[in-house]
Amino acid sequence: MRIVIAGGHGQIARRLGRLLTARGDSAAGLIRNPAHSDDLLADGIQPIVCDLEAAAHDDVVAALSGADAVIFAAGAGPGSGAARKHTVDHRAAVLVTEAAVRAGIRRYVMVSTRGAGSPPPAHADEVWAAYVHAKTAADEHLMAQDLDWTVLRPAALTNEPGAGLVRLTAERSVGEITRDDVAQVLLALLDTPASAGLVLELAAGPEPVVEAVARAASARTGEVADA
Repeated sequence: MRIVIAGGHGQIARRLGRLLTARGDSAAGLIRNPAHSDDLLADGIQPIVCDLEAAAHDDVVAALSGADAVIFAAGAGPGSGAARKHTVDHRAAVLVTEAAVRAGIRRYVMVSTRGAGSPPPAHADEVWAAYVHAKTAADEHLMAQDLDWTVLRPAALTNEPGAGLVRLTAERSVGEITRDDVAQVLLALLDTPASAGLVLELAAGPEPVVEAVARAASARTGEVADA
């Protein structure tokens, strides 16, 4: 498979890219900063310089051309203000989604966040509220498209080593999840076409990643996964 990852220099994106290349798939990462190209090349990932806050629609279509799937893992990142939550987490996500439609790429996995899909709590600060609103709008736009989409909403992210054990359900995620395990779940989702059409909440839990993804997909189709 050829997978294009928007936000290719992000921590989850690079972990996923390394997993893909290690098993022989082709991974490309859309990056804003050309100085990050060497990091991706060292991971075995093809860098594609494409600033999603400024790129023309046709340029994004060209960047995605030939992919079997798109992963949206871009984000304004810690320390950014409310305005960039809108331009990156919402508008850039919409741009990539619409470019995927135009490029004829069916499979699309959105890395969203805990809390998306519901109004932020009243006590949330301005930046977190803007982030939740942006992610919710991006998710809803994706779900309205004729694509084989999956929305993944991880709990609070950590850089601890992955355990390979998760809780993956339609219920609100609580607790934490390692970035290693998020990358493993994304890989398993790519390998599980029946996970299309699902909005999944992810946190650390008791179930091995592959079994958790299979169970989530089988619940959608009405099948019974092996215990």
